[in-house]
Amino acid sequence: MWYQLVNESEVDSPALLFYKDRIERNIEQMITMINGEAERLMVHVKTNKTPEIVQMLLAAGIQKFKCATIAEAEMIAMAGGRYIVLAHQLVGPKVNRLIELRKLYPTIFIASLLDDKINAVFHNEIFKQHDLTGHIFIDINNGMNRSGHPVNEKLLELYQFIHNQSNLQLYGLHVYDGHLRDADFTIRKEEIDIGFVEINDFIIKIEQAGLPAPVVIAGGTPAFTTHAGRVEVVCSPGTCVLWDWGYGDQLQEQPFEHAALMLTRVISKPAPGIVTIDLGHKAVAAENPIDKRIRFLNLKNYELLSQSEEHGVLQVNNWENIKIGDVLYGLPYHVCPTVNLYEEAQVVEDGRVTGAWQVVGRKRRITV
Repeated sequence: MWYQLVNESEVDSPALLFYKDRIERNIEQMITMINGEAERLMVHVKTNKTPEIVQMLLAAGIQKFKCATIAEAEMIAMAGGRYIVLAHQLVGPKVNRLIELRKLYPTIFIASLLDDKINAVFHNEIFKQHDLTGHIFIDINNGMNRSGHPVNEKLLELYQFIHNQSNLQLYGLHVYDGHLRDADFTIRKEEIDIGFVEINDFIIKIEQAGLPAPVVIAGGTPAFTTHAGRVEVVCSPGTCVLWDWGYGDQLQEQPFEHAALMLTRVISKPAPGIVTIDLGHKAVAAENPIDKRIRFLNLKNYELLSQSEEHGVLQVNNWENIKIGDVLYGLPYHVCPTVNLYEEAQVVEDGRVTGAWQVVGRKRRITV
């Protein structure tokens, strides 16, 4: 069993395990899928949140990174990343925090997103006050309806408006089509390609208006297989560095390996057919229904009945054979918020935990 630890008795539970060799192979696979063009990858760090994995990506030739929070951006900078896109439209005090981060790392490219004229004016004034130029991508809503400006007749007006701001430098478009995730790759690809037609049309309008050709950041992990073949875009997958049960089942055309597991132990056998483990909803992402949270690799014929903060209750068929203290290895359905629950990940090399990596990016604030 590839996942079983030689020294599992030394590992407290519940624990987050990172299998380093598998992470390395997943990084290699990402580069292979994009025909070796590592410069076209902008890996989203919201999944791993660790400086060590950022450094592994840098060592593999990946130089661009995307993140969701200012703390994640600072974590990338601390790890040596020099090109960062903060994939949010910042409001309120976060704009000042971005300014402080820029001052702390003056030689690093750190961009953020805008989709609104009023917020663009707000950004421009703050950057002007600090004698800085804000690096900007316009966030595009091409159907997900979560953020971004729709592709309509007002989008070019917004593009020109931001381009003309004295202390903002507009670099291009951020197009996240995360709503397109059909398990059938043929259907998913067709939907992604159809959705990208209007983006290509808009790029032509930008150039016809005499504006510089935009950099286009496209997709996440579900769209990676499709956008990897679109040589004019930068791709920003993230989950595939660690992979999980959800995408592993859903995106079967992507050949990534599961590189993050949870280690848990049986702590009680309160009734015949029932065992309790020390993996509650504080230890694995619980935003999905109870049957889509954790899949155990070394246990068959079970059902996760319930979770509380520190307990998980399982119904099992081989109750008599299970002992208090038995170790179970579980694959999270959604690895990104699961990693966020842990202060550190136990690093596995050659079947043995050899150390721990701090999950630095889970913090709301590091120094800025």
